[in-house]
Amino acid sequence: MKLRRLTLCVSVLIVAALVGFARLKPAGSGTEMAAAAAQFVAGLTDQQKSVALLPYDAPQRTDWHYIPKPARKGLQVKDMNPDQRKAAFELLSKALSASGYGKATKIMQLEAILRELEKGRVNGQIRDPERYYFTLFGQPTADGRWGLSVEGHHLSLNFVVEGAQVISSTPTFFGSNPAELLADYGPEFKKGLRVLADEEQSAYALLKALTPEQRKKAIVADKAPNDVRDAGLAEPPQSPAVGLPASEMTADQVALLKAIVEAYVRNVTPDVAAKRLAAIEKDGYQTIWFSWSGSDQPSVGHDYRVQGSSFLIEFNNTQPDSAGNLANHVHSVWHDLSGNFALPVKK
Repeated sequence: MKLRRLTLCVSVLIVAALVGFARLKPAGSGTEMAAAAAQFVAGLTDQQKSVALLPYDAPQRTDWHYIPKPARKGLQVKDMNPDQRKAAFELLSKALSASGYGKATKIMQLEAILRELEKGRVNGQIRDPERYYFTLFGQPTADGRWGLSVEGHHLSLNFVVEGAQVISSTPTFFGSNPAELLADYGPEFKKGLRVLADEEQSAYALLKALTPEQRKKAIVADKAPNDVRDAGLAEPPQSPAVGLPASEMTADQVALLKAIVEAYVRNVTPDVAAKRLAAIEKDGYQTIWFSWSGSDQPSVGHDYRVQGSSFLIEFNNTQPDSAGNLANHVHSVWHDLSGNFALPVKK
């Protein structure tokens, strides 16, 4: 009897400890990023350092884009040896969650599929899984401020670290072409794979749950815009939110709205995710707006935005994939409305 009571007491203490641990604020990922960045830098040659390391205030820090540019800032994966590549991707893994890292690396690998689909075309030669670039801005130290960019076609990840904390993680851009694989392309790329499925399906779920009257407010245009706005600009779009406010949604619909937000938040590390969610909770989910443009049918151009006081999500699927299938080419981005790159928005 005493042993049973002791076992019960120990179990209660363990559960209480686990609950308390779950409520602790996640540790800052900046420390691990700084250590991984220092390891990456240590393995570079002097010539490589001249390419990969730039001053913190260099104008290239806010020069971002996701198109297949012929040249970019930073050190290209193609120009790294195996150990350097391992260190670079270790750094990337510390900057993202496991889910975000998986998406980022799959987006890179999709370039091999694009190269096959676009064989013989003008841009075919720049479709390359190794055409991704790592750039550090400033010295990655345990207590200083420094920046990181990992960028290439359909990927632009931008961070500012200060001490143990990631103080900026935007713009965060993920894209996918094809959005859905319509054929098999090897063991890891089977027909039906969708790298950004959660980002798309969560919005479809909310749109489907709206009443006809709510849809009239949420659907702001019959035709979707050609792309997300202000690509390549340092500042996030500043136009007012449009569409349907969460204050006019039911509790179940707000839960679906939260699922959209969480699909993006899951891409970053737990501490960065916690900061994003804390800012949203502070403002209240009731202050978020949802808007949709274009068709509500798959394979027809569509676009949505989720906008709160602190953040903006834009998702666009209007372009054909490289095989010519309509609306099978996704662009998605998360902006900090107070300012990307740890820079305040100019008033």
